[in-house]
Amino acid sequence: MLQKIKNEIVESQIFKSVFRHGYPDNDLDRAYAIFSSVFLHIHPVKVRRSALRMRYTFCLGGITLFLFIILAVTGIWLMFYYTPYTGLAYRNIKDLQFVIFGGNLMRDLHRFAAHGMVLFVWLHMTRVFLTGAYKAPREFNWVVGVVLLVNTLVLSWTGYLLPWDQLAYWAVTVGAKMASYTPLIGQNGPWGPQLGFLPTNDIMFMLLGGTVVGQNALIRFYVLHCVVLPLVVTVFLAVHFWRIRKDGFSGPL
Repeated sequence: MLQKIKNEIVESQIFKSVFRHGYPDNDLDRAYAIFSSVFLHIHPVKVRRSALRMRYTFCLGGITLFLFIILAVTGIWLMFYYTPYTGLAYRNIKDLQFVIFGGNLMRDLHRFAAHGMVLFVWLHMTRVFLTGAYKAPREFNWVVGVVLLVNTLVLSWTGYLLPWDQLAYWAVTVGAKMASYTPLIGQNGPWGPQLGFLPTNDIMFMLLGGTVVGQNALIRFYVLHCVVLPLVVTVFLAVHFWRIRKDGFSGPL
């Protein structure tokens, strides 16, 4: 009876339109199922048994991806209740805390997921380094991982300003001042003045949209945090998983 039901499902037009190569009950069809799947193609067709051990990867990369998905979902929800305007931003945050149903929960989920993503991406990179998983043929994917790490840190920093409270204001002020000491492109950095960078055209001015943390800075950080950086992270995540598929899981020999 069960076999008959299975055959009817497998032979149906709906099943064949989704799974183009038949039910994966042999090695060839299993390989085809992974190659042709949107969700399974991030994994290599063949995986070392040792690479599947929990104590080797601790699933740190998977946890990081899961936290990024939580950030995307909660971030989109929060965007419905937030206005990137200095006269409303702080009041919007207070409304999320005390007025909007579930607002404080969603904000806390977003905040703790952000903290967790920073932690787990560091742990993931540390694990990859200590196990030598960055070596040939995975050097390019290591560079992609470093780019993702930097973008994760910048994501957290740009999101820091959005509550528009005293802590956010002065933290970003300090960070922007530090940026002005960047070599070559900062007004106070080595060779910056010699190359013609002034308070009105250096990296700090580009970040803040001016010389002080104000409305221009808030809108720029909002666009960076909600649009530009998530898109960059998504693209590099796609490249990261594509390289994992091509290079295979490292795994201890």
